[in-house]
Amino acid sequence: MTGYNCIMVYSRDRQRILMCKRTRDPYKGLYNLVGGHIEDGESGETAAYRELFEETGITHADINLKHLMDFTYYNQDCYVEVWCGRILHEVTLSEEAHPLEWLDFSYDFFDMNKFAGEGNIGHMLEQIKQFGDGFLD
Repeated sequence: MTGYNCIMVYSRDRQRILMCKRTRDPYKGLYNLVGGHIEDGESGETAAYRELFEETGITHADINLKHLMDFTYYNQDCYVEVWCGRILHEVTLSEEAHPLEWLDFSYDFFDMNKFAGEGNIGHMLEQIKQFGDGFLD
């Protein structure tokens, strides 16, 4: 089963979330969370910090990530680990392939014309909003 991760990066004041605007398929032109593949033999945590650094320049010293939830897609033979954390101090972003933007929470993150993931981004944000994560609260 192929592993992937999605990383929910909150701004230091928790008023914004970091998104990338996809420049290629899947989800070309839509906002998505940063993330990527979990390599063979790599732990989920190691992969989350590696992908976060590769895509944004954010290091382990800039954020503490917490494993929030997983999705398993048996029909696609893959799983997705969802990680979240809040920036500890101001950072300078360094995009890899997709432009990065801080979005405030006024958006409808369930809008599949703007956001990737068939509503999953909205679902994940609502989970934290309603139930917390024991970390960002």
